Amino acid sequence: MIEMRNVTKRYPNGITAVNDVSVKIDSGEFVYIVGPSGAGKSTFIKMMYCDERLTSGDLQVGKFNLRNIKQRDLPYLRRYVGVVFQDFKLLEKKTVYENIAYAMEVVGRKPSAIRKRVLEVLDLVGLKHKIRMFPNELSGGEQQRIAIARAIANTPGVLIADEPTGNLDPDTSLEIMSILERISANGTTVIMATHSRSIVNNIKHRVLAIESGRIVRDEQEGEYGYND
Repeated sequence: MIEMRNVTKRYPNGITAVNDVSVKIDSGEFVYIVGPSGAGKSTFIKMMYCDERLTSGDLQVGKFNLRNIKQRDLPYLRRYVGVVFQDFKLLEKKTVYENIAYAMEVVGRKPSAIRKRVLEVLDLVGLKHKIRMFPNELSGGEQQRIAIARAIANTPGVLIADEPTGNLDPDTSLEIMSILERISANGTTVIMATHSRSIVNNIKHRVLAIESGRIVRDEQEGEYGYND
């Protein structure tokens, strides 16, 4: 469960990116975050894993209260919240196996558990046969699938996807969405920021629309509603 209560994020330059937002996302929901460029979408989701700290209000993510979370608790938060980026952020000098394993090594998982889980998540994204390859040997879609596998390696309660299909062609985007749908069906909360009208309008989920730092629309099975 994620709950924001009167959350505001104001940057030192005076820009208010998120303005007095209150919203609740239940465990297991799949939610699109939409809105024009500069609306505050990235700040909204970055606050959920403390890449940005809120200025005021309260933000609860699972058992974590992010208003006053201690530095020592951040690794546990980031184990609970997996993140997928538009530009993949894979480690270029590590193989597919090593990229996923690294996410588990840093939280102290045992080698036997790591190998088992790496094979599980690679099976989920359909890339077991690429296990020894390096990122530069993969297509963009394959790199994003590996990034998703890495993000769910530690079995997070929440998966945040920031424009995960932004650099991909339509067919590959649908493959990524199919994977995200399967992850959601397994009980993980999925929050996806996107500019894709076709995805939002054709693969129906709850839609939160943000403009000027405020939620202006909250609809179950909503539509994109913006001119790109």
